[in-house]
Amino acid sequence: MDHEILTLLAKEHKRQQDQLSFIASENMVSETLLRMQGNLATNKYAEGYPGHRYYAGCEVLDEIELCAIERAKKLFNVEYVNVQPHAGAQANLAVMLALMNPGDVFMGLTLSHGGHLSHGHKVNISSRCFRSVSYTLGDDEQLDYDQILEIAKQHKPKLIIAGYSAYSRIINWAKFRDIADQVGAYLLADIAHISGLIAAGVFPSPVPYAHVITTTTHKTLRGPRGAIIMTPQDSQIAKLIDKAVFPGTQGGPMMHTIAVKAMAFKEAMTDDFRLYQQQVLDGAKSMCQVFANHGLHSVSGGTDSHQFTLKFRDNHMNGNKAEQLLASANVLVNKNTIPNDPLPPSISSGIRIGTAAAVTRGLTSQDLVTLAENISMVLNNPQDSSEHDKLKQQVLSLTQTYPCYPDLD
Repeated sequence: MDHEILTLLAKEHKRQQDQLSFIASENMVSETLLRMQGNLATNKYAEGYPGHRYYAGCEVLDEIELCAIERAKKLFNVEYVNVQPHAGAQANLAVMLALMNPGDVFMGLTLSHGGHLSHGHKVNISSRCFRSVSYTLGDDEQLDYDQILEIAKQHKPKLIIAGYSAYSRIINWAKFRDIADQVGAYLLADIAHISGLIAAGVFPSPVPYAHVITTTTHKTLRGPRGAIIMTPQDSQIAKLIDKAVFPGTQGGPMMHTIAVKAMAFKEAMTDDFRLYQQQVLDGAKSMCQVFANHGLHSVSGGTDSHQFTLKFRDNHMNGNKAEQLLASANVLVNKNTIPNDPLPPSISSGIRIGTAAAVTRGLTSQDLVTLAENISMVLNNPQDSSEHDKLKQQVLSLTQTYPCYPDLD
């Protein structure tokens, strides 16, 4: 027994038990998925695809991968799925490698307005191998489709990315497809944050419009850490993506994780999962409104998803201070830039809040409303220790009421 690592994992279990996560990119898998992550498929190398492996002894793994593929196809109503990508950024890179040549132009929302590193940020490989052009949010802090069309016409990108890491509003997939068609571009829908909402039917699906769709499996989809790539119909694109994943950007797939992805897709097809996603959505809207009632406004003025970004416009608070202040009360959020942020990303003028993990844990709509009330008091009165203590006591009560994996050995 490795007592050192077991001790550290026990400490991490206690941390998760004692804190409430409102980090929008986090969730909690079911105990079944948690226990199944360590399965026998971890022992097998399986480079290639079902029926075309580079190692012997993959017959059962072929069945596992095909099961995961078929379940994902049914869940999202698509014709093709690659379940091998290890992460969302790698899935996006594989799509770029499949559909573009080095130096080709692509478009994505700038990071500070809610985009993602893999959508063309200068420090990411996406902008080192390809030429990235950014679009921004409009004056109302929502997507400005006329501006996006104008930029697309100017730069003639080969690929346009829609779908974001810190944008809370409905995405008009049809308008994006129209823009892509007008300039002869592919449309990539990166639904990493909203795939669970889409699978449950509480957020519009890009399937009728996107050429390619990527998503992580561990955010609102509530599965193991990983990603998948989908195409609605085009078999030629599917062939290019398969080659871009293997051997283009990855070697052997993590078959133990693919097995758990398959289990997560099955969970996501249940009525309980659809109810859960509605509760996540309702909870985010309720919290966002409570904050607004206390003068804490969000980017774009509201949310249509599981997340929103509160913005601070005066000197008494910034994203870094808010993150630390709430963490000291065992509430986890992350500092986040806002459109036209005057502060650097390491400080930022906002915090991003998501409800997926808290609702998974069991918090009700009323719990979230009361918590938002107390968080508001702390953010508006950072020097008032009594408000901080009140929030910390509420968190303690909630974590005891909704324990984190109480049966975990």
